[in-house]
Amino acid sequence: MIDQNREFIPLSIAVLTISDTRTEDDDKSGKLLVTRLEQTGHTLCEKKIVADDIYQIRAVVSQWIADKTPQVIITTGGTGVTGRDGTPEAVTPLLDKVIDGFGEMFRVLSFESISTSTLQSRAIAGVANGTYIFCLPGSSGACADAWDKLISQQLDYRHRPCNLVELIPRLLEK
Repeated sequence: MIDQNREFIPLSIAVLTISDTRTEDDDKSGKLLVTRLEQTGHTLCEKKIVADDIYQIRAVVSQWIADKTPQVIITTGGTGVTGRDGTPEAVTPLLDKVIDGFGEMFRVLSFESISTSTLQSRAIAGVANGTYIFCLPGSSGACADAWDKLISQQLDYRHRPCNLVELIPRLLEK
């Protein structure tokens, strides 16, 4: 539920496409995420494409986490089960906390669209150095579902009863 008495707080979001074949010209999922976040009122601070290589993924995500400019990082691609799919392995060691409910809810919602094929998704989310990270599949349909049905609501300060935005000031508490 959106509380109209609260003002929207725009966040700075980075998008990372993970693919051995995609370019800026044909990166449908990355473009979809950029369009959705900008239409919602958030700001794109950076967008990159890297190969599906654990160390390249980890290098970019680590840089963004250390930079602290992005408050949110969304990756697309590399969450499947093939030998080249390494996004969870790249990102998980960087996380201070895993948001287990994201992956669980994503697969529940995805089941409605793709049935049992959703079990192949290893979508994850978490927090690292005060930055939210969401790792989504490479499919534009999966990215649309994740943004429209989960992420956009949790990145909206007006969403009630609670949202991830209101927790940002407390993410680095000790």
